[in-house]
Amino acid sequence: MSVFVIAEAGVNHNGSVETAKKMIDAAVEAGADAIKFQTFKTEKLVCKSAPQAEYQLKNNMGNGEEDSQFTLLKKLEINRETHLELFDYCRAAGIVFISTPFDLDSIDLLKGLGLERIKVPSGEITNYPYLKKVGETFHRVILSTGMADLGEIEDALDILIAAGVERDNITVLHCNTEYPTPIQDVNLKAMQTIRDALGVKVGYSDHTLGIEVSIAATALGACVIEKHFTLDKNMEGPDHAASLEPDELLMLVRGIRNTERSLGSPLKKPSLSEAKNKPVVRKSIVAAEPIKKGEPFTERNLCVKRPGTGISPMLWDQMQNQIARRDYQEDEIIEL
Repeated sequence: MSVFVIAEAGVNHNGSVETAKKMIDAAVEAGADAIKFQTFKTEKLVCKSAPQAEYQLKNNMGNGEEDSQFTLLKKLEINRETHLELFDYCRAAGIVFISTPFDLDSIDLLKGLGLERIKVPSGEITNYPYLKKVGETFHRVILSTGMADLGEIEDALDILIAAGVERDNITVLHCNTEYPTPIQDVNLKAMQTIRDALGVKVGYSDHTLGIEVSIAATALGACVIEKHFTLDKNMEGPDHAASLEPDELLMLVRGIRNTERSLGSPLKKPSLSEAKNKPVVRKSIVAAEPIKKGEPFTERNLCVKRPGTGISPMLWDQMQNQIARRDYQEDEIIEL
């Protein structure tokens, strides 16, 4: 099964429908399977006094007087009509529309649009009412696990499954909720621990700079890769600085596809492309000097040289004291 690549637009549209459509076009051009947005009603998501995270303060669009999450997120909120417009635009462009709902009403909004799957964000992994409603509403779920330990992931899975989602329809994404994530904090092997301990499909939601870790996750068995992208890293907004630009997104998708193709099969055998080189680079048993008919082959009059079209050197011991059936010149390939 091919890796499902999600180009995470998030809120990098900055509240602009036209920017969002340009991002959809860029995701299609890069070869992503899906583009993901964020769905929320600010009043349902945060208290008006909730402070911004450190990365939001560093990259926000406001000023010193507008330092709450509420003020920031209100600028990035998109309504139902815009969701429908973007959903239809994605369908026409041939890319899957996914979104992350951040409140109960947004779950219903996305269900009403006809989405087949949603993404549960890391911050909601301990939100019982939210997880229960997700499980009752959707049958395919991607669960992100930033800031969570294995026990919290297991608890969230239990809630989703009890609410009606089959385990096989859940993909759990290893994630680190720091923007950007320091390389030393990625802990990518934990993705395999989640898979082996909990018996689920796994993937990776990448907040590092660059594309190397996503490619490594592909090699380690990720079924889903999610990566933030933007039209321009220099745009104002909380997530642009830690996102890929369109040309980098293209490189990411290409790297993932090449990596998954390179994994191939666990069966070790010569490939079709290298088979033609076997007789050229392997060796055969040849005459080290002229040999007369009736003489025995010995370690003195035999040697090993290319090409590999004759008797394999692996039969060296068996060749000793065999009798030559004809004359051989130096460098002739021995026959039996």
